Amino acid sequence: MFQQNLAEVYDLVYTGRGKNYKHEAGEVAEQIRRRRPDARTLLDVACGTGEHLVHLREMFDEAEGLEYTGQMLGVARQKLGEDMPLHSGNMCDFDLGRRFDAAISMFASIAYLRTVEQLGQAVERIAGHVEPGGVLVVEPWYFPDRFLEGYVSTSVVREGDLTISRVSRTTRDERTRCNVNMEIHIVLAGPDGMRHFTETQVLSLFTLDQYLDAFTAAGCVPEFLEPDETFPCGLFVAVRERAEATG
Repeated sequence: MFQQNLAEVYDLVYTGRGKNYKHEAGEVAEQIRRRRPDARTLLDVACGTGEHLVHLREMFDEAEGLEYTGQMLGVARQKLGEDMPLHSGNMCDFDLGRRFDAAISMFASIAYLRTVEQLGQAVERIAGHVEPGGVLVVEPWYFPDRFLEGYVSTSVVREGDLTISRVSRTTRDERTRCNVNMEIHIVLAGPDGMRHFTETQVLSLFTLDQYLDAFTAAGCVPEFLEPDETFPCGLFVAVRERAEATG
């Protein structure tokens, strides 16, 4: 039981906490088609374990994913099968050699970038993989004015004989003020014993204007959708400007 790595229990933790990937995928597809009704191809950047793609491939004729973390990508490949093109790459410099009608980056993956410069590079790369008139959807993390210093998140999930406990605490990095350290402790407990994992992740508190500037610099017209129950940090939806007519 405990030979699973943390990537393999990732889905159990978040679905157990109530994350509804199917509903989120449906909301994203709706936002895309409001702006491009004929959208049929989609790229999921930083697709993680591929749980959004499980549903999005039913909503689009073609869907592909990009993921940097090898363990996450391995889980996604097992889940989605050989028919789903999944690529290994960094969102700041990837090049798939094609464009899509829409590209998305969900679950605050963009906030794992360390600097505003990297944010701009990533948005430029994502936009570069979208057809003129196509749609970008990016789910951010919290803006600086919504960050709670020392916030503690806890959850306990049970799946068969396995119990997973996750506790995290976030603190601002005093050196940069725009980065946050999230210390995570995960305990896996079952009939065969217990295992304890710890990890510290670094996320960035980009501002609303920094996100909007990145989209604009990448040739897109952005809109910020206010936080709601589905997306508690809000959602950026941007349309890549159509190429100018020539001749």
